[in-house]
Amino acid sequence: MTILVTRPSPNGEQLVSRLSALGRVAYHAPLIDFAPGGDLITLPQALLQLKTGDLVFALSQHAVSYASSVINRAGLQWPAHLSYYAIGRTTALALHHISSRSVEYPREREISEVLLQLPELQQLAGKQVLIMRGNGGRELLGDTLAERGAGVSYYECYQRCPIHYDGNEQSAHWQRAGVDTLIVTSGEMLQRLYTLVPDFYRSSWLLQCHLIVVSERLATLAQALGWRSIRVADNADNDALIRATIT
Repeated sequence: MTILVTRPSPNGEQLVSRLSALGRVAYHAPLIDFAPGGDLITLPQALLQLKTGDLVFALSQHAVSYASSVINRAGLQWPAHLSYYAIGRTTALALHHISSRSVEYPREREISEVLLQLPELQQLAGKQVLIMRGNGGRELLGDTLAERGAGVSYYECYQRCPIHYDGNEQSAHWQRAGVDTLIVTSGEMLQRLYTLVPDFYRSSWLLQCHLIVVSERLATLAQALGWRSIRVADNADNDALIRATIT
């Protein structure tokens, strides 16, 4: 087994290091990088305007990291009168670490559908919701919270920027290296990988690889693109990806 990890830095590099320590051959080829988001400058004031019982959601560690930097520069604290939520355990820990606030997150699976099942998110009339995320992305969380009565505002804390590769050169290199397992953690990256690889390598190599993804939604997308050997990790963190890869 030779594994190609497309997860961005630093998590991707950490995953490769852990797989190597377990005796697996793994390469890191991040497909996206990150830059500050366009709404960071207005985030501190937006937090200060929220009232007791309003909700803040963090959709990734990157959102937390970029938000933390601007809050710190403004000399502010994360308000204690708000309720904080995260898409998963790792993001929740990151938000707790920088805010010292209690952060709720879905225990079963790190996806919006499970987060939305939390009992306290069912009736939100009169509440304001601030969602910290990257550019674009799914609207399911915000749309559903709005349907439940909340006023929803998105704040772009970071931007995802594509990393450019020579498709022919990289595909030939990966095939020569014996890559037969791919780890992909978002639909955007799955589509980028599929588009990057030219037709010849796509049919002869890429779609023949075993694919590890982090949700049933991604598995469905992968099937539509032509993959047949797909495994869904039980969560989106590196521990779950390792379990899905080596067991």
